[in-house]
Amino acid sequence: MNIYLIGAGCGSMGTQTLEATEKLEACDLIIGARRLVEGLPERYEGKCISAHKPDIIAQILRNAEKTGADCEVRIGDGGETWSDDDGEAWSDDGAKEKCVVLLLSGDSGFYSGTARLLRMIDELRAEYPDRKYETEILPGISSLQYFAAKIGRPWQDFRLVSAHGHDCDAVYEVMQGKDVFFLTGGKYTPAQIAEDLCRAELGSLSMIVGENLSYGDAEKISRGKAEEFAGRTFAQMSVVLCEAAPCYEGPRYGISDDAFIRGSVPMTKMEVRAVLLAKMGTRPGDIVWDVGAGTGSVSVELSRTARRVHAIECLPEACELIRKNREKFCAWNIEVVSGMAPEALEHLPAPDRIFIGGSRGNLEEIIRAAVMKNPDVRICLTAVTLETLTEAGRVLSSLGREADISLISVSRAEAVGSVHMMKAMNPVYVICG
Repeated sequence: MNIYLIGAGCGSMGTQTLEATEKLEACDLIIGARRLVEGLPERYEGKCISAHKPDIIAQILRNAEKTGADCEVRIGDGGETWSDDDGEAWSDDGAKEKCVVLLLSGDSGFYSGTARLLRMIDELRAEYPDRKYETEILPGISSLQYFAAKIGRPWQDFRLVSAHGHDCDAVYEVMQGKDVFFLTGGKYTPAQIAEDLCRAELGSLSMIVGENLSYGDAEKISRGKAEEFAGRTFAQMSVVLCEAAPCYEGPRYGISDDAFIRGSVPMTKMEVRAVLLAKMGTRPGDIVWDVGAGTGSVSVELSRTARRVHAIECLPEACELIRKNREKFCAWNIEVVSGMAPEALEHLPAPDRIFIGGSRGNLEEIIRAAVMKNPDVRICLTAVTLETLTEAGRVLSSLGREADISLISVSRAEAVGSVHMMKAMNPVYVICG
């Protein structure tokens, strides 16, 4: 059996390659999602089955190999039926080499089901070692290629993101320094992208939305600001190009203390932040809580890696400082949460990492609230008193965690007349577990 995995293009037959069309003409059976097979010309109708799940497609291919005249393939509960209407059997005797097309939307290599189907075919080979399953992949024109051509933009520098059945965070994506192309789908529509950007105060970013690409008069391309697209309704088949968010031009990490907007609120110093960031080990995509965020210095540096940072702070002055530093350092993925922990943590998403810079006497309750949300959360905190150090060790021990404790002593040079002397800062404990 020859199996061709074919990218069907954006939707219309005109976005398929000539080679793909030739295989469709010559094949015995076409399998693809309902939208794809129903979009084919009527001449293909007798040899099409709508299916997209690999396990169902595998069963179709198993049944299609059975010998005997007028081989029939059935799927679903009384669903579609396909028969080998030329009267020749699907067999292993070599009398007739059968050809199957697995039709995939867009391009076979761009957020496609091709990889899953190839694994499924490998499993069939292992299951039936005496059968031949020859495969060939034929690419199609992706919605990305088509859309970029329509708007007159090269796409090699776009950041490419699929929000079709995937978890997606538009704010994090536009912060990566490139214009972002989104494949939308399900609940994550162009309007949802726009609304997420507006909540992060990025409603002024430019967006281009493409709907029903390649579908003749139904095709529509709209340009505007994110704030203009929020709340609108778009076609189910839509793509979005969003302008990159403004970026801070200074260092990504190791920001000088003097660079932050400061008031009377205490701030974690640069040398301590450096050790803390290394200890936390924040990964791209992580959700982080910064409890007792102060001026937001730790939140700002965490935002460079984390998907989202929730800066929890109970002092109004501190909340305002966090907002100002968020804007200054273009840390758009920081969400300021005004309130007292642990109560303020109740409705936040589960954290992958938590830093506790201040607990107002609620250290144990804060740690347990984080662990309740995510038992595997990485916990880090700083302490300047032995009492806080002791309590942190006790709480972590009660959770079955071994405390990793470092004592950081930093001295900075200061001018004294014509010479310089080292001036010690308060020692700080960094506790992780």
